[in-house]
Order: sequence, then structure tokens, then C-alpha cells
Amino acid sequence: MSDTFDREKIIEFMFDPTTSSILAELEDGEKECSFLAEQSSVSEFEVLERLSYLIEHGFISKHSDDGKHVLTANSEKLASIMENSDNFDAAISGLEKMDSYLN
Repeated sequence: MSDTFDREKIIEFMFDPTTSSILAELEDGEKECSFLAEQSSVSEFEVLERLSYLIEHGFISKHSDDGKHVLTANSEKLASIMENSDNFDAAISGLEKMDSYLN
């Protein structure tokens, strides 16, 4: 696992609707990949694919339990991205601008 990662890429994953719903499920603790797939209406493969970068850099942990993939979020590390991000204000501004166009 490397400590060098693309902060913007992590934020992009966090704002993706499907990925953010998966991350929200992980806030309550570890979950089986099959449960996450069912909740987000995607395949288990897609769940793992969407989270692969986050897994690679330690934001999500993955282990196998009786042949089933179990995922756990590193909440502190995920929160630190938002707290320390220079781009967070720009992302919020962009979302507010997009929201004003939609309304």
C-alpha cells in the first residue's frame, strides 16, 4: 500500500452517486460485498472495481471471510481527505453552481 495517491481522484470517487452510497453503507461498519452490491444495484465485481483505488490506498480494507469479500472503511482517513483538501471549497462551489442551474 502506498501513501502517495491522487487527492482529486479520491474526492471524485466520494462524490460519485453510486460510490458515495457504498461508502455511506460502510460508515456503520464492515459489510459483505454482496450486501453492498444489492444496496447499490450493481454487481459485486462493479463494487470492487469502483472501490479498487480506495482499497489500493488504504481508504477501504478488504478481506475474505468464508469465500466472501468483506469491506471496511477507514473513516478517519476518508475524513482527512475532506478536511485537508484545498479542492473541497472548489468542489462545493461547483456543486452549488450546478444546483442553481438545475433549479
